[in-house]
Amino acid sequence: MSDAAATGRPTPAAPSIAPLDEILLASLAALAAAGEVEEACRLAGRACAVHRTTDPAAWNRYNVLLHRLARKAVGAHSPST
Repeated sequence: MSDAAATGRPTPAAPSIAPLDEILLASLAALAAAGEVEEACRLAGRACAVHRTTDPAAWNRYNVLLHRLARKAVGAHSPST
């Protein structure tokens, strides 16, 4: 029997993963700075997908990074006027 079932109290929430997100965001930026922009974009996209429905604030941070990096990707170009 779990502690929550035995005591009738809810189990405490899991600790925030924000510190891990900070590490991953910094790592993705470093990966892009090392010339691996496309791989950093792919990984940022995967992180966006993980957080999409569970953590909107984290999703937004990865989404911002993804869009910032996408401008630097090999196939990216500025629109002609």
